[in-house]
Amino acid sequence: MATAEERVLLSELSDLIRVGEPLPFRVLDAQARLLLNEGQVLLGEAQVEMLIERGAWAERPQVVAERGRRAAAAGGVSAVPSGQRRRTLFDAWEQCVWDLDALLRQAGRPAGVGAALAEFVQAQVALVDRDPDIALFMAVRQDDRRFALYALTHGLHTATVALLAARALGWSMAQQASLVGAALTMNVSILELQAHMAEQDTPPTQKQLEQIRSHPLRSLKLLRDSGVDDAAWLEAVLDHHEHRDGSGYPRGRRDAGELPLLLRAADVFMAKISPRALRAPLLPQAAARQLFQQEAGGPLAAALIKSLGIYPPGDLVQLRSGEAAVVTHRGSTGAAPRVAAISDARGRPVAGTTPRDTSDPAWAITGTLVERAAYTRVLPERVYGLVEA
Repeated sequence: MATAEERVLLSELSDLIRVGEPLPFRVLDAQARLLLNEGQVLLGEAQVEMLIERGAWAERPQVVAERGRRAAAAGGVSAVPSGQRRRTLFDAWEQCVWDLDALLRQAGRPAGVGAALAEFVQAQVALVDRDPDIALFMAVRQDDRRFALYALTHGLHTATVALLAARALGWSMAQQASLVGAALTMNVSILELQAHMAEQDTPPTQKQLEQIRSHPLRSLKLLRDSGVDDAAWLEAVLDHHEHRDGSGYPRGRRDAGELPLLLRAADVFMAKISPRALRAPLLPQAAARQLFQQEAGGPLAAALIKSLGIYPPGDLVQLRSGEAAVVTHRGSTGAAPRVAAISDARGRPVAGTTPRDTSDPAWAITGTLVERAAYTRVLPERVYGLVEA
């Protein structure tokens, strides 16, 4: 853990950071957990305020080095870079994390929070609709290990896969909205606990397990107190850990509705493919196989798996050409998505990317990529370009 002398608070870095420009260093929270990586763009003053509220800071050696670079570039006079780049679709996804953070921190206060959450749900659905494959890429290709934000990103990504599965099932727009709302807010009572447990390198304590088992009831109360009155949304939050065999919690129901059961399936799937300090993430195929077995091949699990595809966007695959590639778009068949090669034919990482159509036998997928250490961070901008919001 860095000492106070090794930290420079974000509030003291106005000469080095500017909205709309890439950060020259990474930003951490008061517990030294990653909030933003070097190169990420600050999206607005509201985000800066949220970061400061979290006790955000940068590492002093990086700050000193950056000030030195700027002084040298300016001939001894401190300079601030100019020229903001255009806002991208990936910026919009990042903005959602901070907007959701601001909303969930207000949970339990009746003054307009419920209405604001309902508006956020509609905006989230529209963002997925903007490009569903990019939405899945953001959910599957989780490579920055920002454990401090785990509860927020998990909710957003669970909402994505649940929404697409609901559409595969032909659910109504109202059911879809209730499902997305529940996915975004199901863990509102344990936001900090989830962040802590994501980076925890020991099994959960008894106290943590008790908090986990009681969180559906506590989340339900917070949402009701916030003015959320959508009965299906609230029921899904309460029952999203129930099982058909009655072994779930908090009520041990055997007759939970399809909406909470689909939310549970999406929640479990996303948890399994998300990285933790205690374990590596499962491959999407392994998580899908486990889900299908646990649900005995039922329609909810089948719809979720079908909506993702065998190789979902964000997954890393091996091509017959010898290239490693990242999936960018689901194909007309699950086994032949569109991909971007990120290595040469000998498997050596390359700076650029090359689109490949895996329905062509020359570029066919031979399986998931086994050796992944060289591709821990594959940024969406690298494979999709700067898609404007």
